[in-house]
Amino acid sequence: MIEKHIVLEDIDPVILYGVNNAHIQIIKALFPKLRIVARDNVMRVLGDEEQMTAFEECIEKIRLHVLRFNSIQDKDIINIVKGNKTDEEFVKDVVVYNLSGKPIKSKSENQQKMIDAYAKNDMIFAVGPAGTGKTYLSIALAVKALKEKAAKKIILSRPAVEAGEKLGFLPGDMKEKIDPYLQPLYDALEDMIPAVKLQDMMEKHIIQIAPLAFMRGRTLNDAIVILDEAQNTTSAQIKMFLTRMGWNTKMIITGDLTQIDLPHGTASGLAEAMHILQGVEGISFVKMGGKDIIRHKLVSRIVKAYEKQDAIHRNALGKDNTKK
Repeated sequence: MIEKHIVLEDIDPVILYGVNNAHIQIIKALFPKLRIVARDNVMRVLGDEEQMTAFEECIEKIRLHVLRFNSIQDKDIINIVKGNKTDEEFVKDVVVYNLSGKPIKSKSENQQKMIDAYAKNDMIFAVGPAGTGKTYLSIALAVKALKEKAAKKIILSRPAVEAGEKLGFLPGDMKEKIDPYLQPLYDALEDMIPAVKLQDMMEKHIIQIAPLAFMRGRTLNDAIVILDEAQNTTSAQIKMFLTRMGWNTKMIITGDLTQIDLPHGTASGLAEAMHILQGVEGISFVKMGGKDIIRHKLVSRIVKAYEKQDAIHRNALGKDNTKK
């Protein structure tokens, strides 16, 4: 008789144990010669050495399943123990799975281009209108890298630029003032990582979310670094950000050049960087359009209406300049 303690460090144990320990009861039935006690994130197992070895192998496969899919069903546990393939293993081209077990994958040609560009390059610029999934897909790629141990941390940043309201007028301390700007990043993470695990990762700085100004002076190694809403950076800010890149690091820069909130007369650093860095090896540019919008169908119509109005405005300016 031997005793072992198995610590579940990188998954939410509640998912593995099941509601009211339903999954644990199935596992106990499949390993009748073992005494299994699960509490918090530790499984205490006592019993026959031969069956213990088989149990450890199965728990590792179950852990990897939960890590990948963020869920597990009774039938999956039975299939894993019996050596059968689970249904989810047949799903192709999945980046990661959300908390409900739904696959996150490309939903348009340009989203797939973004995934392919990420695989081949260390820096990607993904530019397009609202609703094209730039931010969400970027975070999915970062979460995938973290789960596969291709990176040690995720660093997410946004410029804190006012879009109507002033920071000084918002209540609270600096963190409370800044958090509203970072909320879209929190929303995406919360859709892919269990709340308890996400909180733990943030406390351990495995996942870091910070305003762009906090990047100055840092060298970012072994990380996936995402700069969201980059159209609201100045030339100096985006240059500072891009030069933070360290060893074994990938950067994804996203933005929408039709939604620039910088003061009038201030050029967008994103537009300038995309012009300057064209043709630089290791950098890829992906441009998305109305056909890539995956939000409510009205979002696509709204974007098209504004694009039409912008075209009319440009034509009018062109005619005025010609008259002059």
